[in-house]
Amino acid sequence: MTENSDKTNGTPTPAAPVIARQRGRFSLIWLVPLVAALIGISMLVHAWMSAGPEITILFRTATGLEAGKTPVKYKDVTVGAVSAINLSDDGANVVVKVSLVKSAESLIRKDTRFWVVRPRIGMGGVSGIDTLLSGAYIGVDRGESDESAKIFTGLETPPSIIKGMPGTTFILRTEDLGSLDIGSPVYYRRIQVGRVASYALEPDGRNVRLQIFVDAPYDKLVTANTRFWNASGVDVSLGADGLKLKTQSLATIVAGGVAFASPMRGGKEAAAADTVYVLSKDQEAALAPPDGQPQYLQLRFEQSLRGLSIGAPVQFSGVDLGRVVSMNLDYDPVKRRFPTVVGVVVYPERLGRVLEKLPKMDGDNERQAAQFLRVMVDHGLRAQARAGNLLTGQLYISLDFVPKAPKVAFDVNARPLTLPTVNGGFDKMQEQLASIVSKIEKMPLDSIGANLDRTLVGLDRTLDQVNRDVLPETTRTMQQAQQALGSMQGALGEDAPLQQNLGLTLQEVQRAARSLRTLTDLLGRHPESLLRGRPADASPASSALPASPYPASSVPQEEIKK
Repeated sequence: MTENSDKTNGTPTPAAPVIARQRGRFSLIWLVPLVAALIGISMLVHAWMSAGPEITILFRTATGLEAGKTPVKYKDVTVGAVSAINLSDDGANVVVKVSLVKSAESLIRKDTRFWVVRPRIGMGGVSGIDTLLSGAYIGVDRGESDESAKIFTGLETPPSIIKGMPGTTFILRTEDLGSLDIGSPVYYRRIQVGRVASYALEPDGRNVRLQIFVDAPYDKLVTANTRFWNASGVDVSLGADGLKLKTQSLATIVAGGVAFASPMRGGKEAAAADTVYVLSKDQEAALAPPDGQPQYLQLRFEQSLRGLSIGAPVQFSGVDLGRVVSMNLDYDPVKRRFPTVVGVVVYPERLGRVLEKLPKMDGDNERQAAQFLRVMVDHGLRAQARAGNLLTGQLYISLDFVPKAPKVAFDVNARPLTLPTVNGGFDKMQEQLASIVSKIEKMPLDSIGANLDRTLVGLDRTLDQVNRDVLPETTRTMQQAQQALGSMQGALGEDAPLQQNLGLTLQEVQRAARSLRTLTDLLGRHPESLLRGRPADASPASSALPASPYPASSVPQEEIKK
C-alpha cells in the first residue's frame, strides 16, 4: 500500500549513495612526532654512550648532600652528581650513590679520595666559603694506583695535600705530638712554607711519625743537615739578658706549628722526598752541635731525690752534658737502706775543643775512658743532686770536683760505670740546720727562761724606782739649770749694767795705754828729760806722735814730768 501510494504521488525515490575510494597520500603532520621520536632515541643513545661508571661512597653523615642536586667536582669541573642517598644496613654510615660522566672513568682508582666540601672553621683557618651560595659538593683527589674500585670511604675533613701540588713531602719523628695537628703550619724564617699532612704512631708505639709538605720552591731549602723543631705555643725564658718571649706567629699559639732552619755548614743540595728528620723540642736543642756517641753512667744516692725527674739535666762545670734517663730503688742489706739508682746519659762531644785533650770515650777505648774517670774520681769528681729551682723544688745532677772528698773505690771493670755521689748543698744545709736544732734542744732553755724572768722582774722594779725617785729630781735640776742660764743671759744682755761697766773699764785701759805709748816715745827721743825736764823744742816733735783723742790741757804737766 505504501508502494502504491508512492507511485500515486509520482515522487521518485533516491538511490543509495555510491562511495568512491581514492588512493591514500603521506601527511606532513606526521613528521613532528617522527622527528621527536628520533631526537629522543638519539638522546637516549648519547646518554647511554656518554654515561660513566656509578660508584658508592660511604660517609658518616649526609650533611649538605642532596640526591639529584649535589655535584661531584674535580679541579672545579663537574664530573658527576649524587643519584641516591641511603643508610647502610647497620646504620653506621651513609651510602651515597654517585653517577660519573664517561670522561671521569680515570678518577675511580683504588686510592682516590672523596670528601664533602662545606664551610668549615678550624684552627687552620676558614675554608669552603664559596659553598655558602652554591651549596656543598663532593671533592675528588685522583689517586695514583693502577687498580680501579667501585666502593670508597669518604674523608670527614678535606685533605691538606692534593696530589699534583708542587712541593715535597718529608717525615719527622718525635716522642710526642704535642699541640700539632693536621694542617698545622710549617715555618721558615717566620714565613709559612708548608703544613702538616698527617701523623701516626710508629709500629713499636715509642715515637710519632709526622708527614709534612713543603710547597715549592721552598722545598729546595730543606737539605740533609736541616734541623726541625716544635714551634708550638710560647717560649718564655728568664736569663741574664732579661725576659725573652719567642713565638713564630699567633697561629702557632693556638694550632701549633713546626719551624726549620739549615746551619751554615754542610751541603746545600736539596733533600730527597720522604727524608726522615728528628723533630726537636725547641730551637735551642735543634741548632745545638751534634751530641755524638752517648755514654751511660750510673749514680747511687743515699738521700731522698724528691724533685728529680726523668729528663732532668746533667751538668758539668755549667755545661749541659746529658740528662737523666732512669730512676729505680735498690736495697742495701748491709746498711738496710733503700738507695736510689739513677741512670744518666752523657754526651762527651758537648765538651767541645777540650775533648781534644782528653782520651776518646768511644767503644774502642772504653777501658781507657774508665781509667780516665778513675783518675778524675781520685781528684774529687763526684755527682750531686742540687736544687735547680727553690720555688718548685726541682733537682738536677751536677758533676763537679768536691774539695777534700773522701777516697772511694772506683771499679773500672764494672758495667755500667758507677760514679760516686755526695749529698748536695741543700742537703748539707738541712743537716747543719738539724745539727743546730739538736744543739738548741740540748740547751737548758727552762732554767734560762726562769733566770731571764727573774732578771726582767728586777729590771722592772729598778725602772719603777727610777721613774718614781730619780726622774723627778732630774727634772728639778734641769729646771734650776735653765733658770741659771736665763739669769746669766740677762746679765750679759746689751742693756745690762755689768756690760756697760765693762765697756767703760776697757775705754780707761785704752787711754792709759795710749798715754804710756806717748811717754815712751818722748823718752826715746829725749832721754835727758828724766833729769832736765821736758825740753822746750819737744813740743814740735810731739806733732809726729799720734794725735791723742783727749785735749792737751786735760793731761797734767806734773804727770808728764814725772
